[in-house]
Amino acid sequence: MVYIGIDVGGTGVQVGVVNAQGNILAKDSIPTGVGRPYQEMIRDMADCTRSALAKAGLGEDQVQSVGVGIPGIADAKTGKVIFCTNLGWRDIPLRETFRQYMDKPVHIDNDATVAGLAESVAGVSAGTDSSVFMTLGTGVGGGIVIHGKVWSGFHGVGSEIGHMILELDGEPCTCGNRGCLERYCSATAIIRMARELVAAHPDSMILALAGGNPEKINAKIVFDAAREEDPMGKKVFRRYVCYLSQAIASIMQFLDPEIIVLGGGVSKAGAFLLDAVRQEVPKYLLFKNMPHARIELARLGPDAGIIGAAMLGL
Repeated sequence: MVYIGIDVGGTGVQVGVVNAQGNILAKDSIPTGVGRPYQEMIRDMADCTRSALAKAGLGEDQVQSVGVGIPGIADAKTGKVIFCTNLGWRDIPLRETFRQYMDKPVHIDNDATVAGLAESVAGVSAGTDSSVFMTLGTGVGGGIVIHGKVWSGFHGVGSEIGHMILELDGEPCTCGNRGCLERYCSATAIIRMARELVAAHPDSMILALAGGNPEKINAKIVFDAAREEDPMGKKVFRRYVCYLSQAIASIMQFLDPEIIVLGGGVSKAGAFLLDAVRQEVPKYLLFKNMPHARIELARLGPDAGIIGAAMLGL
């Protein structure tokens, strides 16, 4: 038997056929087509699933279950998508609708949560008892796995790490609050901090690497400048590492997981980021002589969404 993993994004849907070990046997993809009736979007997901199965040389009768990762909040009991901004969905009966096109058990969870599950099954946190996955991209998402099972809280919002308050009355967040963690620990935060600094220091390497256009600054450019010892690049990088390390230390002291995994676009900085964070985190820990969670980089990359969604069926 195999498991289907569907990773739903704002622009594309990735579908994979996955075995119980977390290996992808075949995959296919389609444009999301946001703006259409949800029934059409879900029908296309089912059609894409059949296409992926055909590529794997398998039939629907060999499918154990279907898992769907969405950039939003879902009710695991009812199978409804409660809220998903990128798709324009509110209270959408995803499970019920999908089963009209393919009658299989359907499991739904947040995309960052399923990515964390994927790492715990087939990635860097495989074999651990508990893990927290942090996806550092445009925003900050989280996935918590305890004893091999995802933990999304009693009401389904338990892993919204990006919206913990990091700074009182801080930067305005798209969620309506101020000072949310993702306003300081995301790629968007790196870009904001860099633009603020180069406005006062136009001689910075950051601006040179961006071709003199502040609008073209991205996280990679800032980190590249920091590697080259550019003062403004180093300043932004240092601020970012401090914010991220404080957030990680808070998670460690609240949940005490075995491992914390960093994923998302910012994590592509690799050892440059990882080494700095590992050095900084202990400064903020209460029990400095006690062991704490190790910090690692995610390994599965863009396939994590597919694998993790499929593994919801386990």
